[in-house]
Amino acid sequence: MLGLRGLRLPPAGILLLLPFLQPRVLPAAPAPHRASYKPVIVVHGLFDSSYSFRHLLEYINETHPGTVVTVLDLFDGRESLRPLWEQVQGFGEAVAPIMAKAPEGVHLICYSQGGLVCRALLSVMDEHNVDSFISLSSPQMGQYGDTDYLKWLFPTSMRSNLYRICYSPWGQEFSICNYWHDPHHDDLYLNASSFLALINGERDHPNATAWRKNFLRVGRLVLIGGPDDGVITPWQSSFFGFYDANETVLEMEEQPVYLRDSFGLKTLLARGAIVRCPMAGISHTAWHSNRTLYEACIEPWLS
Repeated sequence: MLGLRGLRLPPAGILLLLPFLQPRVLPAAPAPHRASYKPVIVVHGLFDSSYSFRHLLEYINETHPGTVVTVLDLFDGRESLRPLWEQVQGFGEAVAPIMAKAPEGVHLICYSQGGLVCRALLSVMDEHNVDSFISLSSPQMGQYGDTDYLKWLFPTSMRSNLYRICYSPWGQEFSICNYWHDPHHDDLYLNASSFLALINGERDHPNATAWRKNFLRVGRLVLIGGPDDGVITPWQSSFFGFYDANETVLEMEEQPVYLRDSFGLKTLLARGAIVRCPMAGISHTAWHSNRTLYEACIEPWLS
């Protein structure tokens, strides 16, 4: 069950469209069955579609033949700008039947913005059975950087003043504003963020305890990112690091959400369930097609 009680969801007219957003399944090519592997579900990022993951599908098929791989083809292209809670609802309805058919568990590979969608799914799904949640260059602690995506969407704004848009009710209707995290306006972020502040447990809400319990059902959290990403800012956000008010990066263990264990990070690390896999030399759009990265950071966790 998706525990979205007490949250402000998108307008009813938008939600009525969700039943028509059916996922298109892109399976791995048939291969001789050599071992029984858990199904893999892939969630794309901003402005992406399933086509971007064709190389990843090839790698999984080569190393784990017979694996059922589903790339969820929802909220493609500009639709990925829809509010993230709307996307969580849609992706949740798509992954639930896959999980139901896999009592042994599933693996999630979630890229960029999709990593935040997946983390929210792990929080709101009461009975999820995710073994490995592989967060692939995802701004888990938020984004604060001038990127090409940002300039295209808000051409007259810079990171220093984007809070005026993102921390308004209108701005929160754009996915990128749902995880915009301005370290110089922390109070505004905490009060206005309708998504990141909630899944981080930075703001009180009635589902906080249940969401933390759900998140801790995950078997393993694999964090992947690197200094040459060029989009995720700071790049350490992929590992739950982020800027302080002086724009000095504080690592995960120094973040208040970790120290308070507000959604379970400290507990996961204590039980040895967090894997960090930093890799230099990979740009943001190449994470899902780099074979070396796949073999070092993804393949070992696809049991």
